[in-house]
Amino acid sequence: MSVELTTLPNGVRIVTERMPSLASATVGLWICAGGRHERVEQNGIAHFLEHMAFKGTARRSALQIAEEIEDVGGYINAYTSREMTAYYARVLGADVPLALDVVSDIALNQVFDPKEIEVERHVILQEIGQALDTPDDIIFDWLQEAAYPDQAIGRTILGPESRVAKFARDDFRAFVAEHYGPDRMIVAAAGDVDHDALVRQAERIFGHLRPVPARAFEPARWEGRERREVKTLEQVHFTLGFEAPAYRDPQLYTAQVHATALGGGMSSRLFQKLREEMGLCYAIYAQSGSYDDTGMLTIYAGTSGAEIGALCDLTIDELKRAAEDMSEAEVARAKAQMKAGLLMGLESPSARAERMARMLQIHGRVPPVEEAAARIDAVTRADVLAYGQGQIAGARTAMAVYGPADKAPSLETLRERLAA
Repeated sequence: MSVELTTLPNGVRIVTERMPSLASATVGLWICAGGRHERVEQNGIAHFLEHMAFKGTARRSALQIAEEIEDVGGYINAYTSREMTAYYARVLGADVPLALDVVSDIALNQVFDPKEIEVERHVILQEIGQALDTPDDIIFDWLQEAAYPDQAIGRTILGPESRVAKFARDDFRAFVAEHYGPDRMIVAAAGDVDHDALVRQAERIFGHLRPVPARAFEPARWEGRERREVKTLEQVHFTLGFEAPAYRDPQLYTAQVHATALGGGMSSRLFQKLREEMGLCYAIYAQSGSYDDTGMLTIYAGTSGAEIGALCDLTIDELKRAAEDMSEAEVARAKAQMKAGLLMGLESPSARAERMARMLQIHGRVPPVEEAAARIDAVTRADVLAYGQGQIAGARTAMAVYGPADKAPSLETLRERLAA
């Protein structure tokens, strides 16, 4: 298997990886524009735009979009993140040209029928309502907002109801005109795919597109606040965030090894102490996520209102203890988990296509998987200890709690315990 990359004169990048053992392929269009590229009055429009992709184009009705892919046994979908929007399909190798034709059509040729806008507006408002009714989902949006208040990167992907209720055809067209430039587009495909044939088709579809003026997104500023929503629920949902490295930071892999050892599985510090030994929670974990210019270590747990204080205190104690006595065995186990997860996660063409698109966005190239594995291997116990100690010393934290949270300690109290 090898990665091939071609860049069209107008900046569109086509990247493929042939997987000879597969009869299927995933092909998609990744656009480097997402929630953090929205102005405050646009919050939610990138996600709404993604929904509108399936509501009809100049060439296809909504039904035809679904039928053309499903008639050949394929699958089509899309998603919006804070830094990208993706439109992709998985089909048999012989149907890759059809998939790219449909995917590019729904991304670039939407008609924004006012009647369809109203239908999808109602769907998204229902989606927002569902998110608000899912505590272990909405709590992460609230933590993001608490960490980066009043910033594009801190706002939700779905947007507030008040904004979603007002978007009209001209708003969608303006966002597309501003952000859907060819230099921000990546066509990625993996599986039973022919690179040269895909490039020729991409030239026909995208070659005429003209660049749009570059617009820098708002830089992230970690502020680290607290959000507390008291509500009668069965559990308190607790999240604690620490500022972490951005994608290209040299400490990226150290941060990920640290998070994995801290709360990445059943053998992790937090799981063993707070669930297995103390029985304070059913779910608890830690993960380190990154963006272009910032990142966050997130710790999540759910517990009863009566035990939230003990859970918070022990979480801080484990963070401090891990920064002092994390063992060689724990670090080695975390690295093995990360490498295995990396390799097992790339056994599907969809995962490989997405990885290639993300790597091009971040690095401008697709590093071999072996390179990532080597960087994980290079992390030492001393690196992890130093990183954990730096997290504690910096105390750049944010917190969100939701549920019967009256007895939850304040963020300031947790910071004081961290520094003690």
